[in-house]
Amino acid sequence: MSVAEVLARLAYDGPAMEPGEVWLAGAGPGGLGYLTLDLINALSQADAVVHDALVDPAVSRAAPHAELHNVGKRGGAPSAAQGDINTLLVSLAQAGKRVLRLKGGDPNLFGRGGEEALALAEAGVPFRFLAGITAAFGALAGAGIPATMRGTNKAIILATGHSAGDDDDLDWAALARTGQPIVVYMGMSRLGTIAKELMAGGLPASTPVALIMSATTAGERMLADVLGTIAARASEAGFGSPGLIVVGDIVTMRDRLHVGAPRK
Repeated sequence: MSVAEVLARLAYDGPAMEPGEVWLAGAGPGGLGYLTLDLINALSQADAVVHDALVDPAVSRAAPHAELHNVGKRGGAPSAAQGDINTLLVSLAQAGKRVLRLKGGDPNLFGRGGEEALALAEAGVPFRFLAGITAAFGALAGAGIPATMRGTNKAIILATGHSAGDDDDLDWAALARTGQPIVVYMGMSRLGTIAKELMAGGLPASTPVALIMSATTAGERMLADVLGTIAARASEAGFGSPGLIVVGDIVTMRDRLHVGAPRK
């Protein structure tokens, strides 16, 4: 039975997108298999799709009649200003378009979905959120690393490394003292600083670390090492953005589960 036939048997009846609405949606961590039915339903109705750089261009094939607006933000490269994105969303909606704002991962996990929703609310534009599989959990699953493991961790911390080393940075020492695994978004360019701050906070240099680059896509790469040497290893191996930093003992589960070993 084909995928199309299976989907037809679900009798899925998604919500209707009305003219003048904006739906803030997540496209998952990268692979097309992580798209939700709600997102596919929205793509089929959208008149305009405002998308980020990390969204697979193939996703737009599900919105063949929509005008596409690329407003992707990439570290170190010219990027659309957030204020301009907010203005674009409002103007498209006020022109009577069915607008889909499409982000990688989940719009409300370091995706600025809340900021955009606030701008829409202040302009009187109706909106809704469509959840996506966030990059952390998609990447961990794809790499064979359980996000939680009884006897290993009782929590998991999702943090942004975007401002690492700045005055408004996170208290990395406090995060280190929790003893719980940490998944860092947007931190690859500051990997060395983050590692130093975590070790200064008490994490041993031998703490397991994994870097997952371009997770769930054909270009996925992974590097496993320890906190004390991960920055040097990453530089040697040419690791960069988009990537996630996973710190903690959950990383060792990948080897224990023999992920990547030949199937017998």
